Amino acid sequence: MGNIIAIVGRPNVGKSTLYNRLIGGRQAIIDDTSGVTRDRKYGISEWNGKKFTVIDTGGFVQGSDDVFEAAIRSQVKIAIEEASALVFMVDVTTGITDLDEEVANLLRRTQKPVFLVVNKVDNHNRMLEANEFWSMGFENTYFLSSLSGSGSGELLDSMAEQLTEDEPLESEIPKFAVIGQPNVGKSSFVNALLGEDRNIVTDIAGTTRDSIHSKYNKFGKEFYLIDTAGIRKKAKVHENLEFYSVMRALRAMEESDVTLLLIDAQTGVEAQDMSIFTLAMKRNKGVVILVNKWDLIQKETNTARDMEIEIKNKLAPFNDVPVIFISVLEKQRIAKALDAAIQVFENRNRKIQTSKLNDIMQDVIDRNPPPAHRGAYIKIKYITQLPTYYPAFAFFCNNPKYIKPSYKNFLENQLRKHFEFTGTPISVFFREK
Repeated sequence: MGNIIAIVGRPNVGKSTLYNRLIGGRQAIIDDTSGVTRDRKYGISEWNGKKFTVIDTGGFVQGSDDVFEAAIRSQVKIAIEEASALVFMVDVTTGITDLDEEVANLLRRTQKPVFLVVNKVDNHNRMLEANEFWSMGFENTYFLSSLSGSGSGELLDSMAEQLTEDEPLESEIPKFAVIGQPNVGKSSFVNALLGEDRNIVTDIAGTTRDSIHSKYNKFGKEFYLIDTAGIRKKAKVHENLEFYSVMRALRAMEESDVTLLLIDAQTGVEAQDMSIFTLAMKRNKGVVILVNKWDLIQKETNTARDMEIEIKNKLAPFNDVPVIFISVLEKQRIAKALDAAIQVFENRNRKIQTSKLNDIMQDVIDRNPPPAHRGAYIKIKYITQLPTYYPAFAFFCNNPKYIKPSYKNFLENQLRKHFEFTGTPISVFFREK
């Protein structure tokens, strides 16, 4: 289970600044038309070899000056339930407020790691004042200035140390998460799959905490479906519905092998879909794109081929993914969607014999050797697949640091061309021989 870290606290304590610092502010602009970069709410932080998904709860509050305290409380409760760890942010310049106390009371009850971050500690006086926050009783308390970044290294060190990245449960049976924006037809898709014939479904309490994995076994296909539809309809969730559904989606993705991303044929790929797609890539999950409501599209003006090209252009550079056009309403091509998901699962688990890998790839490399760097020739001597739970390859060579990104992409594309890896990200590493 990957780690999901939620940053909570009252408005204006600096949550977004910390969030940007944690995810390194290096996020590529995914879609500069709809202000996506300003309001990115979740991303990946990598530190000391650990990866975690960071979610900024502040990004989910509209008009955040006079946010109801109730909304913040409900957000903290959702985060406590759904995240693996919590960063609780307070502000040294205001001292401990009543709302801080309330949030602290909620957080003290959880068994999950809580990191108390006292922000805006940027001079000696404030350093002294910050000590009052130790009275809140959180063992992991950090003073930092999220603007200048001082102190964030210690916080990250401590997170990386305390959060273990478990390898996903190795099950022979694939785990699929159905993810997509509200009203795209997720629950109808799940119902169409599982059918009225509910006796083929056994609900198995989620391996981690409480998501429900439904086991499907029919027509010779067997898999788990990870349900994100909100198992217990929470009272009071409505004002934080978007936050709640994003938390569920991220968690389902973390627990799955393959993400089935549902997209509405009428709107195409939107910013939120891109965020989820990018995250799935970074977490090395398999992906199948399902374009739903295809029955509503005027076929004369828009063919599936046109739309597939358009979608793949948006997903580039990684667009070696199956795109299936379905209609949940008319139950069209749902079996095909499943076949694609099972195929991607197999591709993600594919292991290639070292001898075969070297035969084919050495031939490719001999024909297109890596460009020399300032007269230094780069010789790739040996290739092996790493024993990870997704496809990753090590190329052993004499000067790994001189290999250019373009050549790395070339090798990845050649691996895709010669071996079947559609729908799954590949990692390529260069190691000193």
